[in-house]
Amino acid sequence: MTPVEARVQESHRRIVARENDVKRIIGLSLLICMVAFAQQRGGEQRGGGKPAGVGGGHVPARGPAPAKASAPARAATPAAGRQPAAVNENHVKMDQKGHPDVPHVDAKNDRWVGHSSGANDAHYRMDQPWAHGHFSGGFGPQHVFNLAGGNRERFWFGSYYWDVAAFDYNIVGDWNWSGDQIVIYEDPDHIGWYLAYNPRLGTYAHVEYLGG
Repeated sequence: MTPVEARVQESHRRIVARENDVKRIIGLSLLICMVAFAQQRGGEQRGGGKPAGVGGGHVPARGPAPAKASAPARAATPAAGRQPAAVNENHVKMDQKGHPDVPHVDAKNDRWVGHSSGANDAHYRMDQPWAHGHFSGGFGPQHVFNLAGGNRERFWFGSYYWDVAAFDYNIVGDWNWSGDQIVIYEDPDHIGWYLAYNPRLGTYAHVEYLGG
C-alpha cells in the first residue's frame, strides 16, 4: 500500500468513526427524549404534571379538625345487618373543578372537604359506640395499610376488621378492596367512627372498627 493510499484509508476510517459517534449521540438523545416524554405523559395522567389536586398517592399529615358548628340532625344510619333497601348518599358541593362530589381531601392544603356536619349528624349516631373496642393499629401517614379483601359491609387489613357507614356507601364504590392502600384517622366529631382515607383516590369514608 502506497503512502497516499494509507492516508486515504486512515481518513476514511476516521470519517466512519465520526459518523458512528454521531449516530450513537443521536440514538442516545432520542432515547432520553422518549423517556422524558413518557414521564411527562405519566405525570399528566396522574395530575397534569404536578401533584394531583385529589388523591394521586397523597396522604394527609393529620385528620380533620372538629367542625365549628353542628348541622341539624338527620335520619340515623341503621345498625349493621338492618340496612334499608335504599339510603341517602353522601355528596358534597364540588369545591374545585376536577374534584369529586363526595368527601375528599384537597392535596394542596390537606383540607378535609365534606367533614363539616358536626356531632349532631344522625347519619353517624351509634347506640353502642366502640362496641368492639378501640383501634390501636396506628393513625396517620406513618401507618399506611393495604386492603386485603371484603366489601363495604365488612373489609379488613392485617387482623383488623371494619365496616363502612351506610350513608357513605356511594363514596367507596370504586375502592379496590383487595389492593388499595388505606390510612385511618380519628374522627373528632362522630363518636364510635373512624375515617378511612384512600390515597389513590383521595376520598374518605366513615368506618366502624369491628375488632381484630
